[in-house]
Amino acid sequence: MYEIIGYPATRALRVIWMCEEIGVPYEVIPEKPHSDLMRAINPTGKVPALRVVTDEGSEVITDSSAILTYLADKHGALTAPAGTIARAKQDAMTHRILDEIEALLWAGARHSFILPEEHRVPEVKPAMKREFAHNLAKLSDTITGPFVMGNEITVPDIILAHNLNWAFSAKFPLEDAKMNAYAKSMRARPAYKRATGKSA
Repeated sequence: MYEIIGYPATRALRVIWMCEEIGVPYEVIPEKPHSDLMRAINPTGKVPALRVVTDEGSEVITDSSAILTYLADKHGALTAPAGTIARAKQDAMTHRILDEIEALLWAGARHSFILPEEHRVPEVKPAMKREFAHNLAKLSDTITGPFVMGNEITVPDIILAHNLNWAFSAKFPLEDAKMNAYAKSMRARPAYKRATGKSA
């Protein structure tokens, strides 16, 4: 049994979506970042966390990308096998998305509403948006199939699609037609609709 700890409007959605894609049972504990419970589970206070409950006890995993990778490996789904070249390329793509796409969205959020107002530098956001558009266009050029790694959905698809939804709500540029079509197709997946509480 899995317990997904984190408010669904955060990166916890990635883990919920992953569980829906691979068809494993889970429970959501809707906890906001930096709550007393989250700090007890994860000293950084960040969400999500995954509690893996077994007959022998429980263990907690933090960081959404680490959780997705664990679930993929554990259930042999949405991933190339560990130790293969295909897996190394998949992991490289995951890190590329985190480094070149998500990091810019996160920095933009920090300077919009996360940091105390006196520490925000709103003037950096236009530069971040330009770099985001540039990086997204380069990423788009590398995607040749319906999914990031080709013909089958994998872990980086969940991370990228979540980032594209985040970009839309944060008013970061989504001018690439292929990326817009990709995001729309990912939102149309039954597992995504279940994860977001929509009818499948």
